[in-house]
Amino acid sequence: MKKLFLLLPIFFSISSYAQVNHTLSVDGDLPSVVERLMDRRDSIRNDGYKIRKIRSHINLEFASSANAYFSDGRFDEVSFKMNRVRLEIYGRLNEHLSYHFRQSFNKYSNPYSVDNMSSSIEYANIKWHQSERFELVAGKQYLAVAGYEGYVNGLLVREFSEFNNNFEIYQTGLKGTVMFTPTQHLVIQVANNRSSRDEQMYIHGLPAGVESSKFPLIGTLNWNGWFLDGALHLMYSASAGQLAKGKNVCHLMCGNIYKKGPVLAYLDVLYSKAALDYQQRITVLQNGPDPVTAQNVEYLTLIANVDYSFHPKWNTYLKGAYETAGVYKANGAFAQGKYMSAWNAQACLEWFPFTGDKGFKIFAHYVYKGFTLTENALAIGGHMPHTQRISLGIQYVIPVL
Repeated sequence: MKKLFLLLPIFFSISSYAQVNHTLSVDGDLPSVVERLMDRRDSIRNDGYKIRKIRSHINLEFASSANAYFSDGRFDEVSFKMNRVRLEIYGRLNEHLSYHFRQSFNKYSNPYSVDNMSSSIEYANIKWHQSERFELVAGKQYLAVAGYEGYVNGLLVREFSEFNNNFEIYQTGLKGTVMFTPTQHLVIQVANNRSSRDEQMYIHGLPAGVESSKFPLIGTLNWNGWFLDGALHLMYSASAGQLAKGKNVCHLMCGNIYKKGPVLAYLDVLYSKAALDYQQRITVLQNGPDPVTAQNVEYLTLIANVDYSFHPKWNTYLKGAYETAGVYKANGAFAQGKYMSAWNAQACLEWFPFTGDKGFKIFAHYVYKGFTLTENALAIGGHMPHTQRISLGIQYVIPVL
């Protein structure tokens, strides 16, 4: 543990950014801290108390980088940034119960949240493995919307699209999964559609005459299928919920993932139609007196990514995203029509200096974000600069336990 604390200041001064190359599982059989401290020569103590062998894992995730920022082709600054610092604890209590907790130290704590939990906590749930056919998750979890970037560990994504950057994916609720076959799963989920109050979620509050919802929930139906001996993973989902009284939201999303050998490729399609601008991406374009929350908005995002590990110690990837934002029905100062198009292009080279430890990597990463505003956006004072970032850094997932 002393070595761990000595490593912390080093990570805060070096550059790092990105994501771990695997999703996390709870299938290990590591002893708990208590079990390690106790004498395990005999699992049955003299008083007959049996030490319970809990499978537990604790990870510390660090991602930091040195970044050069540019806006509209002009150099802005160079600075160091801790992109991610997270603590994750997960494991099994017994044959039927497992748990998952994760907290991010890059997010602020919201004491007025709907679920009575800090917004920095991403996972806090317990899973009941009822049988090989059914399991139930209760607590804070990710929304079961489809798309590779929705469910995978955030370290793998490196840089999210505008859609995912403004979508609250971690919510409290219930999720049931029915495994019809090992390769065909149906997920049904009911969860909160927001973690904070209306006055915190909408920077300009609810529009005049709009009342808060008494059922701020969202329901999701998600199908997962694996084909080609598991190399092809398809996931499709439909979600519907209420943002405010009489103001609903729906999402249609899909993820198409191919992973075999050195290749990982995916195509995500994300569509959202909402009576209130819960993402705030059109609302923030206003630059005038008396701004209000936009209504009747729709967002569409296409994300394509290809990773190629051309050597056990080297990985590279290319990624592109195209997004649109618009208003499907005029309201107030917001005319009907398209407001914005956005492009996101990325390229990255990653080096794993220790072949046996894929949790540690050094990388160089380039990100370009371009925006085109329509006359509708310009009419409300909209402005969105093109940005670029060049990052050089490291990432390390430390298996504490």
